[in-house]
Amino acid sequence: MNDRTDRKRVRRPRGAPLDHAPEGVAYARDAAGLTKRSLAGALGISEQLMCDIEAGRRNAAPELLERMAARLDCPLVVLLAKGAQESAYAGQRPESGTALGP
Repeated sequence: MNDRTDRKRVRRPRGAPLDHAPEGVAYARDAAGLTKRSLAGALGISEQLMCDIEAGRRNAAPELLERMAARLDCPLVVLLAKGAQESAYAGQRPESGTALGP
């Protein structure tokens, strides 16, 4: 059997919060000097998906965000949505004199 037919696709309900911050993805990509096309190619995704992620129309899976952060050479927290940032830091204490954010 084909792996694609065996997997059940889970869709994010319309209006559900995203795992990523679309503006953070666009900012990090611009800062790295990459086009949507070149980043999509490096990540092995379609240019359309990259456009949809930056526009906030589609969600980026956590695994994709990790690969994206590595390719853009930026901290993962730059790409994460606020709620996802808080859960990423759950159980971690900031070093003295540093803050995690507002």
